[in-house]
Amino acid sequence: MGVAFRLGRSQAIWMAFLGASSVIAAYPAAAEPAIGQFELKDLESEPGGVEFQSQNAHIVGNPKRKIDASDPNEPLFDENAVQHQRHALELEFGITRYLKTRIGIEFEKERIDDPDTIGAANDFEDFKLSEAGIEAILILKRVPENGFGFGVVTEYERPIESEESSAIIVGPIIQGKFGKISTNLNLTAVHAFGGERPRDDKWDFAYAAKLAYAFNENWTLALEGYGTVDRLGNSGNASEDAERFGDHDLHRLGPILYYTFNAGKELSLSPAQLSGTGDDASEGPEVLLGAGVLVGLNDNTPDATLKWTIEVEF
Repeated sequence: MGVAFRLGRSQAIWMAFLGASSVIAAYPAAAEPAIGQFELKDLESEPGGVEFQSQNAHIVGNPKRKIDASDPNEPLFDENAVQHQRHALELEFGITRYLKTRIGIEFEKERIDDPDTIGAANDFEDFKLSEAGIEAILILKRVPENGFGFGVVTEYERPIESEESSAIIVGPIIQGKFGKISTNLNLTAVHAFGGERPRDDKWDFAYAAKLAYAFNENWTLALEGYGTVDRLGNSGNASEDAERFGDHDLHRLGPILYYTFNAGKELSLSPAQLSGTGDDASEGPEVLLGAGVLVGLNDNTPDATLKWTIEVEF
């Protein structure tokens, strides 16, 4: 979900500092392939702006776990990243027109990492808070009315479970606008580090891409793709499980439909505001609703991921 409202710059910076402190007090994920929140980082920032967001996913048709039971006392299980549902809550702060930060937490219902028995190999843990994170986006060139803008995102994620690895994520953002057509491409390197020994400390490559067409000011249809290339080269220290079953590249693609409206105009009880002539007619929150299905493109990826999001900008 996304809600945005205005704060003073000092308040925003102070809230960001408090959020960063809470993130660092937590702990994040390990040798499985890195998966983002199925969202596109953008290059829009206004000083003092604050946005609350929620990115949500419900996943069906997960791949069955690969098992090597040649030693029944110590079976090996694949380390693919498998979830049943994920929900991210985030606050974004516009510091300047060229810099913004974000803090957030994520809840997951994910597959058990180390099952006690072969029969529990495909069981899921309880739905729980899984990680916290903080990020910064530096906008090198704002998106013009007709052309491309460029920026860089840096993110730190730390899981709640202390034995799991943390992650540093960094890479470029390329965003364009050409009339009713818009594009967005995020390319990131993901470095896992820390956590329980022996540590993996590998590098993954992750991407998020969008091609969108705006029918009018309310309706936009997008084709979005998300994916991960697990373990770049021979980076890190692969576990016995990872060496046995190899890498788990993940790729998703599908249509997402977005609807945008001004809640101030829709919900106002004033006839002047309802007609769009009142002083506050354009001052209400801007709401974006989005939903669609991402289809898995290979055997490692779930069959379908229902993505939905809500963003409200005050």
